[in-house]
Amino acid sequence: MEIIPLQKDIFDENESHMKEQLNEIRDYLKSILEYKLTELEWIEVSINGILEILILIIIARIVIWILKKWIYRMSFGRLADEGRKYTIHQISKYIVYTILIVTSLHTIGIDFTTILAAETALFVGIGLGLQDAFKDLSSGIIILMERTMSAGDIIKVGDEIGRVEKIGIRTTTIRNRDDVLIILPNHCITNESIINLTLNNSKTRFSVNVGVEYGSDIRLVREILIASAENVKSTVEGESRVILSDFGDSSINFELVFFTMSPFSIELIKSEIRFEIDQKFRENGVVIPFPQRTLTYKDSAFQPKG
Repeated sequence: MEIIPLQKDIFDENESHMKEQLNEIRDYLKSILEYKLTELEWIEVSINGILEILILIIIARIVIWILKKWIYRMSFGRLADEGRKYTIHQISKYIVYTILIVTSLHTIGIDFTTILAAETALFVGIGLGLQDAFKDLSSGIIILMERTMSAGDIIKVGDEIGRVEKIGIRTTTIRNRDDVLIILPNHCITNESIINLTLNNSKTRFSVNVGVEYGSDIRLVREILIASAENVKSTVEGESRVILSDFGDSSINFELVFFTMSPFSIELIKSEIRFEIDQKFRENGVVIPFPQRTLTYKDSAFQPKG
């Protein structure tokens, strides 16, 4: 009868000893996690804070991945083009990153009021040095919010025509017709005149100018020009027009107006139309004249005086 209490006492003692060991391990791990790597007036960096930030980064990446999959799979009505989906994804990504940064700074105990009060002069200097970068950042937000330009749009910047590959928060990447990537700071796009060839319509208007000699059948010329545009596959069928633009010094000048859904390749399209015009002019005897000048003089002007 005395053995049972003895075994119970031994079990209780072992259990108590195990609890003490577990408590010691817990306290040891807690002391490691709470160990301050840096401890200043306005910031405290601990191992626990670093682990929390890493967890926040992983969660943010997962959220961004889920948002991207959802945005590109969902339909947003008739305006659900790739450019709109890209814009929504970019804005969502920057919102998540902003929340991540603010939460991470709060996790390591940064006091913004103390920083602003102590380092005002430093921030003024940084602001002056990074004013162009801040202009790019604000311009990037404006571009993404207003959607005057989206990924995939064909734009004209100065004399350069290109396709928008990517709109970032600071720069925009454009691929020109020579397959060269051009990196533009966003403030250049918001401060300069940019022609978006695909903003409101999928088809864009262009023109080709040509002159014929006086005496040509201008109605035949009009039929040839329209047929030349219609024979090129990249033009919109049935929407080509011919304008008699001027009676020039040496020719009757026409403007062939046509529409295309491929503005990125417009120079190749214009070239094909010009080939068609030259061939049909030769077949129908229509002549493109050389510039001519007629000089007249009086014989008396060359006779010697007296």
